[in-house]
Amino acid sequence: MRLRVGTFNVENLAARGSYGPRQRPDTAPALSLFHFAEPEDRENIERSIAVALEDDKRELTALAIAEMRADILALQEVDNLDVLQAFFANYVHRVSDLRYEHFKLVHGNDQRGIDVAFCMRKGLVPADALTVRSHRETTFAELDLYSDDLEDFGIRPDDCVFNRDCLEATIAFPERELTLFVNHFKAMSEYGEERAGTLALRGAEAKAVRRIIERRFGPDWRSAHWIIAGDLNDFRQRVTLGGEVQTVRPSGLDALFDDCAIDPMARLPASERWTYLYRDLVEPESVLLEEHVQLDYLLLSPALAAANAEARPEVLRRGLPYRVPLDPAAPDRSIAHLATRGDRYPRVGWDRPKASDHCPVVVEIDLI
Repeated sequence: MRLRVGTFNVENLAARGSYGPRQRPDTAPALSLFHFAEPEDRENIERSIAVALEDDKRELTALAIAEMRADILALQEVDNLDVLQAFFANYVHRVSDLRYEHFKLVHGNDQRGIDVAFCMRKGLVPADALTVRSHRETTFAELDLYSDDLEDFGIRPDDCVFNRDCLEATIAFPERELTLFVNHFKAMSEYGEERAGTLALRGAEAKAVRRIIERRFGPDWRSAHWIIAGDLNDFRQRVTLGGEVQTVRPSGLDALFDDCAIDPMARLPASERWTYLYRDLVEPESVLLEEHVQLDYLLLSPALAAANAEARPEVLRRGLPYRVPLDPAAPDRSIAHLATRGDRYPRVGWDRPKASDHCPVVVEIDLI
């Protein structure tokens, strides 16, 4: 049986009524230009701006999902189940010839309310063939993962491991079962720290996913058919300005790679293994820092990877804003060059609107 499995961080698919730089960051630039005598006036105008911006953005997000043509979808940064179903009904199903069902989401631990979610192509399996389990309440102590470096963050043994959730979805196909572990690991810039300072947090989440898999499948866990999917918020290589590929160790994801899962992205050329762009001016020299990195993963179990030795993921980049160079090695970073590439969806802008700040990733596998 051939399946297309995808993951996509859809970037703040929010239904919440709270508007601000963190809740709805796209509204902040326009609102910064105006002064309002009454707080109520500001809130009403911000709501109007948010609705207009959201419609533009979600048409593009839907185009990216339609292009994926995935049978099974893992999604990140979804506010709740209602907004997820409304988005598919009113955006995805209007541009895609595929229909989706079996929408699953459990509210996790993120303070912003962004959760991981799961859905499948309509008609792929009946509802009773799908079993979903949340690990949002799993603690460090339960998985025997507590360490001194976590104590430095004020974390206790009985605290929850996952910043959002590890959503375990098992699909009983006629031939065999397939289990997805949908994740969205802790962001790199948290607690006033940058990537190196928060490695321990993502490292603990990675070890937790591995421990859950080991306990779920027992001694033969490497022979089971499972996929770790999602935005894991860390990387093991980067492509710097000019196209130089650099190995980055340690990584918060090392526990998932060391004699554990297989990343089919490694079958692509090194310069194409990226799903996200970091770009910033480093002061005081005003030096441009640019790094193309992989944050989004579909990690296959050893058995599944061996059965699909030729499978190569597709990274869909047409929903990214024009400011993102699609070729890390291209020397011309001028607006005149990047803005005229014509390689994006209709109505994508320089910085916004966009489908997301992440690229969707999809891989086609045979389940045998």
